[in-house]
Amino acid sequence: MNTKECPGCAMPVEHEEAICPICKFEFPQRNKAYAWVAVALAVLMLLLIFL
Repeated sequence: MNTKECPGCAMPVEHEEAICPICKFEFPQRNKAYAWVAVALAVLMLLLIFL
């Protein structure tokens, strides 16, 4: 069972759930494109620093 902690009520919630069944906190949906952009910017910054 893969769970995460709800920041609204601190209860364990199934990892796949988008809304906490106890307090109805809505977990933000993360876009994978943001992660790729962050990695690309980090690599670009490292290249600029070391070149």
